[in-house]
Amino acid sequence: MICLGIESTAHTFGVGIMEDTKVLANVTDMYTPSGGGIHPREAAEHHSDVCDKVLEDALKEAEIKKEDLDLISFSQGPGLPPCLRTGAVFARSLALSLNIPIVGVNHCIAHIEIGKLKTETQDPVTLYVSGGNTQVIALSSGKYRVFGEVLDTPVGNALDKFAREAGLEHPGGPKVEKLAKDGSKYIELPYSVKGMDMSFSGLLTEAMRKLDDERLEDICHSLQETMFAMLTEAVERAMAHAGKEEVLLTGGVAANKKLQEMLNIMCEERNASFHTVPYDLAGDNGAMMAWLGILKYESTGKDDVEDTSFIQNWRTDDVNVTWSK
Repeated sequence: MICLGIESTAHTFGVGIMEDTKVLANVTDMYTPSGGGIHPREAAEHHSDVCDKVLEDALKEAEIKKEDLDLISFSQGPGLPPCLRTGAVFARSLALSLNIPIVGVNHCIAHIEIGKLKTETQDPVTLYVSGGNTQVIALSSGKYRVFGEVLDTPVGNALDKFAREAGLEHPGGPKVEKLAKDGSKYIELPYSVKGMDMSFSGLLTEAMRKLDDERLEDICHSLQETMFAMLTEAVERAMAHAGKEEVLLTGGVAANKKLQEMLNIMCEERNASFHTVPYDLAGDNGAMMAWLGILKYESTGKDDVEDTSFIQNWRTDDVNVTWSK
């Protein structure tokens, strides 16, 4: 089966093509705001402008024609409504014009499933960290349960906000990571873990206040150390609670080497295995939509077109995982 997946939840428009478990193509085009954070309508306009070109490039990379496709899959939620709507309309138009089935899939779960496929993990605790999401997730009783999550600002968004305040270019996460490597002084910042939930707003506010008094490199170092220690603590608690022995790191922030290092040390101390999703598949992309589309279609069949409206706040734990034991 050849499935084309469409990603459009936030700043990235992506088209991925998979033939069974093989990635044939994975093309993305990212909207970059002129200033501040993501402007949803501007991002949606970007997606609308580039969708045909991204599709064309993906088909060329896969060396197939549209007529070779068997299935269309798209990110139905969660995400920014204007962006989700653009992707849903594009997916429906493709499916109807080609007269092939369509399925809508959950963006967060797509991150997990492509990660499990590429790392060959079986039953991990997943740490999903991105601009819009921070969740600790594990499969239990037929659903991906959220054992812990951020209560305010997701980790990627927090890093971007700090970077903007510090005068760094978007996206801020990689800039903070680079500066943190030259930091030598740890500055105490608020540490807030409540059970397996986390709060980053106080930490972020205090880090911004330090900008006038401390070296930027030291603040970046301290910001990462504190944030990632909180994430690692929450993941370890979830592992103990759920009895899991694997950790999967995914999402745009998964590329951060310091976060990988801290999680890996924790796993080694627990005799557990640590896995990071490959860089090109960790961030938002269409290939993960295609793979989850295949899994969903093979387990429950196609969606009716009238049921393919976007779902802005589609919770990870609202989805019945019919394709996994």
